[in-house]
Amino acid sequence: MKTIKNKTALITGASSGIGEAFAYELAKQGTNLILTARSEDKLDLLATKISKEYHVKVNVFAGDLLQKDTPYKLYNQIKQAGLSVDILINNAGFGKWTNFLDESIQEYEDMIEVNINALVKLCHLVLPDMLKKGDGGIINVASTGALQPCPYVAAYCASKSFVLNFSEALYGEYHKKGLTITALCPGNTTTGFQSVARANTKGMTADTPEEVAKQGIKALLKNKSFKIVGAMNYVQSFLPRFLARKAMINVVSAMMSSKVNG
Repeated sequence: MKTIKNKTALITGASSGIGEAFAYELAKQGTNLILTARSEDKLDLLATKISKEYHVKVNVFAGDLLQKDTPYKLYNQIKQAGLSVDILINNAGFGKWTNFLDESIQEYEDMIEVNINALVKLCHLVLPDMLKKGDGGIINVASTGALQPCPYVAAYCASKSFVLNFSEALYGEYHKKGLTITALCPGNTTTGFQSVARANTKGMTADTPEEVAKQGIKALLKNKSFKIVGAMNYVQSFLPRFLARKAMINVVSAMMSSKVNG
């Protein structure tokens, strides 16, 4: 993808955090927006601010991606409004830092529905239109947790491993057809994720949502299949390549056990 100016981007989880940062950053660069999240009031307020400040078109379609039919309803609303998605930002997602058995299976099912199923459905829905135009881009927000097994964050990091591998596989299928699919892998970021995840990130460095969004857009425009945000995170990403898998599991287990169990 060579330019995002005058394109239209659909952003999930757009009401706060990285999703909100993507909305502002894309608008700064002249991209029209379609915003979705559960909170319609927050989306409406955000849409009003962005459209006034950056003079781009902003449409709001609230929806809960926990519901299996929401991606289809959302896509139909977009088409009925006469809109087309040039850029998809699959940002919605959540996780839990916990002993695996201390969380309910319903919570894990919900996590998989949002982090994986909704993401796959939205990719499947928008790709045909992008292929017809021979132009388009998708940023799927994964995590540095996708790069290795993560005891005490097992389901979340496994879901993000899926996002990373799925995105790179799609890149392999479609980058020669004018489309770019980028897996964005941020580390600890100053958002509401920590509160929802009950994540003890004390002493950990953190990037801002704004920096994550900027790096994601830059990677998309450079036709990258993945982007790890943060120099230290990039350096640490090499550890799984040099350590035995069991050794890597033990390293992460020791670190996360102290965070989760004190």
